[in-house]
Amino acid sequence: MPATNPLLQPWTAPYGLPPFGEVKPELFEPALEAAMAEHRGELDAIASNPQPATFDNTLAAFDRAGDRLGRVRMLFENLCSSHTSPELQAVQRKVAVPLSAHESSVYMHKALFARIDGLYEKRATLGLTTEQQRLLERVHLDFVRAGARLPADKQGRYAQVMQRLAELTTAFGQNVLHDETDWKLVLRDEAELAGLPDFVREAARAAAKERGVEDGYVIALSRSSILPFLTFSERRDLRETAFKAWVSRGEHAGEHDNRPIIAEIMKLREEQARLHGYATFADYALVDRMAAKPSAVDELLDNVWERAKKAVERERAQLVAAMRTDGDTSKLEAWDWRYWAEKVRQREYAVDDAEVKPYFPLDAMVQAAFDCAGRLFGIRFTPRPDLASYHPDVKTYEVHDADGQPVGLFVQDNYMRPTKRSGAWMSGLRWQARNGETVRPIILNNNNFAKSANTLLSFDDVRTLFHEFGHGLHGLLSNVTYYKLSGTSVLQDYVELPSQLFEHWMSEPEVLRQHARHVETGQPIPDALIERLQKARRFGQGYDTVRYTASAIVDMAAHSHPNPSSVADWVAFEAQVLRERGLPEAVHIMHRLPHFQHLFSGDSYAAGYYVYLWAEVLDADAFDAFKEAGSPFAPEVAARLKRYIYSAGNSIEPAQAFETFRGRPPKIEPLLEKKGLLEPA
Repeated sequence: MPATNPLLQPWTAPYGLPPFGEVKPELFEPALEAAMAEHRGELDAIASNPQPATFDNTLAAFDRAGDRLGRVRMLFENLCSSHTSPELQAVQRKVAVPLSAHESSVYMHKALFARIDGLYEKRATLGLTTEQQRLLERVHLDFVRAGARLPADKQGRYAQVMQRLAELTTAFGQNVLHDETDWKLVLRDEAELAGLPDFVREAARAAAKERGVEDGYVIALSRSSILPFLTFSERRDLRETAFKAWVSRGEHAGEHDNRPIIAEIMKLREEQARLHGYATFADYALVDRMAAKPSAVDELLDNVWERAKKAVERERAQLVAAMRTDGDTSKLEAWDWRYWAEKVRQREYAVDDAEVKPYFPLDAMVQAAFDCAGRLFGIRFTPRPDLASYHPDVKTYEVHDADGQPVGLFVQDNYMRPTKRSGAWMSGLRWQARNGETVRPIILNNNNFAKSANTLLSFDDVRTLFHEFGHGLHGLLSNVTYYKLSGTSVLQDYVELPSQLFEHWMSEPEVLRQHARHVETGQPIPDALIERLQKARRFGQGYDTVRYTASAIVDMAAHSHPNPSSVADWVAFEAQVLRERGLPEAVHIMHRLPHFQHLFSGDSYAAGYYVYLWAEVLDADAFDAFKEAGSPFAPEVAARLKRYIYSAGNSIEPAQAFETFRGRPPKIEPLLEKKGLLEPA
């Protein structure tokens, strides 16, 4: 090990935090190379053990192996997402192939797989605990799905495919970030600012300063910047400009064009699936999901799609009526939808975002999330400003349980900046385990809120905050033995259950009364406003559901295509699918393929964007358990929830875990009721 590289030395900060003050981009490549070599040595030692294979000397040892590589890689990948630089991006491009090659070498290690395969074949006779058997089954499946059973010649080709995919997905994400940071809409005078509330102007002014625009305001291509602009700006021409920039990310000719990257990724994924003997990538991907097969996904999407289209047409009628009342005879376009929806929300539900947002300052909503977690699960969050991080915006909290015992660290990075990719996500710097040593988790939440002196959140922003915090709790509350079963290491259509479920608490009246206080007066949100918010909560559900479901439909259509190599233009393919499925006019798909990072910055959500809806069936039904108990904080329900959902990781098969918590399989009716999709046409 290079003696001078701090990334390879013991990390002595509390909980094993990385040495952020010593991190430099040029340190990562040699650190990763050394850590990969160390990992290969650990695996060779397991494989060459002269003793017969046992769970402890093979599976448990495999689970422990690669700790240093995991720590360095998680730090590197988090910085590339949260606080990147041209130097880091260059390293990211350079190490993509070696990291993929290393992954292939791990899962195609013939001698190692022989030991694991032998244990798998006689697993019923080994006297394993439920968790040990789960680990054996999951690791064996990982090896098989990564090509361990392929013939030698096909293994070589499979590794090449995966390495090229690693290059392409890295480039895809960097191209989207380029388009998001390269574009800005500069507003100079009052005419261009017309209709924008103070909180939008303040955020736009802060964005301008951050981007070096001294005289003016900037609307950036971040959700928390662009959506408020589309909601409030009276300048229809500027709304159109901003909207078109937002939806065309990744679709500009030149070196940052994602269209040829999509074409190559789709061809390679087809080859990946066929090497495994599957007709399509969707068939291959869904084997390891709760849905199991594309037809189950299609059934769910079809069920919701037609209902949501009827709901969105009812919403369209309300918008057009508002336009005509105001004397606007123009055609409703995609860049008009949010603007007129806000007008309807104000007039018919007396809910004005400009009135609502002062009750939702960011710091208070963070405390609301912490308080809900405390009431449900008995944990508390203590600020640790003394612990170093990678950016001044980042806040770190130490988490303790009800007995005062340490749980782990929670790191929250809430603001957008040019060095950060868009969206919101949860990740980790360490994952909970006690395989050999007790490791407490270090969990990160990233959001992209527009920073200002008093950052005010919309109701949707609060939902995003709670959503990511739900993922965070899934990582923090993990209580398993093995790393590979820890936290969010669950099936992809189950991973969104803890996050989407936690969203329910943000709109509970008793939570709002306690935490939603006016940023200037400190007065609690009025009951009348809470009532109006509750009444308005279904308005816009048709729009949001159609936009999301359209993206999921395109994803499944693309990855279920029997011959992706025959598709000359994936943008045209997207348009054709949406025409055939009858995407309502002026309702724009949530993610277009050229910037669909869920699908093309990695493969976790490829043939899997449906998972949010699948999990929403589970979360709506799960929250009903609290309703049935008469309280959103019912202790006995919360205890079951913690044990079987938030703490179990992947130690229990997902359907079994849910049914044990709920006492029965899930039902779809709570979801349809929540979205207002049970009303007659």
